[in-house]
Amino acid sequence: MARRIDFHHDPDAPTANSLVPSVNVIVTNEHGDVLMIQRSDNDNWAVPGGAIDLGESLPQAAVRETLEETGITCEITGIVGTYTDPGHVILYTSNGEVRQEFSIVVTGRAVSGTPATSSESRRVRWVPRDEVLALPMAASMRMRIEHYLAGTGLPHIG
Repeated sequence: MARRIDFHHDPDAPTANSLVPSVNVIVTNEHGDVLMIQRSDNDNWAVPGGAIDLGESLPQAAVRETLEETGITCEITGIVGTYTDPGHVILYTSNGEVRQEFSIVVTGRAVSGTPATSSESRRVRWVPRDEVLALPMAASMRMRIEHYLAGTGLPHIG
């Protein structure tokens, strides 16, 4: 099975050969719970997201990726920040791509749908905000969620 392997400032990390703009979405419901997926490519928990396609805006990609991975339709409500650390690279074993991080994290509000898995998500569930950080996740995802939970209202730029 194809895997995704994250490297964070690891001197043994492979050299990046790709840079792909992507989006992650922190979707909440009326109770303030956060929509989380357990990724099928590395078993870590994450918020939904993925690459922005040609001809697509950032909000369109955010809504599409959320629906594809979770079964939930959302509307975009704000921005958490930008994440472009060249020390974070992701190896995709299916094709040897080594992607430098380039993610914009936005917030969204669920408007319809029922949580459902996809080929990219083993599990999908609403997690109370005070339990989210207890889930196993990549360091970069943890940082993004911590920035959201801090609630400063100012976007992270990094």
